[in-house]
Amino acid sequence: MTIKIKKSVKPIKYKTAIIKLEKKLEQIKENKSNELIWILEHEEVYTGGTSFKSHEILDKSINFIKTNRGGKITYHGPGQLVFYFVLDLNKRGKNIKKLITAIEKTIIKTLEDYNIKSFADRKNIGIWFRHKSGKVDKIAAIGIKVKKWIAYHGFALNISNNLNVYKKIIPCGISDKGVTNLNKIKKQNYKNIKNILIKNFLSNIKS
Repeated sequence: MTIKIKKSVKPIKYKTAIIKLEKKLEQIKENKSNELIWILEHEEVYTGGTSFKSHEILDKSINFIKTNRGGKITYHGPGQLVFYFVLDLNKRGKNIKKLITAIEKTIIKTLEDYNIKSFADRKNIGIWFRHKSGKVDKIAAIGIKVKKWIAYHGFALNISNNLNVYKKIIPCGISDKGVTNLNKIKKQNYKNIKNILIKNFLSNIKS
């Protein structure tokens, strides 16, 4: 199966991206298009998934969009890498759990390449980092939607984004854990991380 890989340089509006993903989904459903991986950054926005609650918005003045992906409320903006995909699970065993595991493995393996140890948590979906102090922070959020066994949306990995923005919400509905980014964990060159994520993801969805 051929997967088209797209990397956007300029920040993309959230609604613009979702419209394009849903259009691609319809084309794949009708066997008129290849699957897609799309790497981008968003213009600043907060989005709430299907299980989000209104009390998780602490600052009611934020730019907020309700979306149909799974999960709760999160933030997107400059310095955060968003990894979208549109994948036909009809041809991949119709296994959502396997897809989520592939995403988790992709992020964990990629961060290992940068000597950063992270982990998945079945109770709190996403990828987490444990500081030497024992404090646990989220480094990547995962949210997918499946329609007619075609999966889309994806994950967001914090690289150098502003962390103060998370004070305006209860990120992913979890109040007893924080949010961090790669630059805060370890200052190094992350320019090639997009390509490593793509390589690891392609490997994991084949296995």
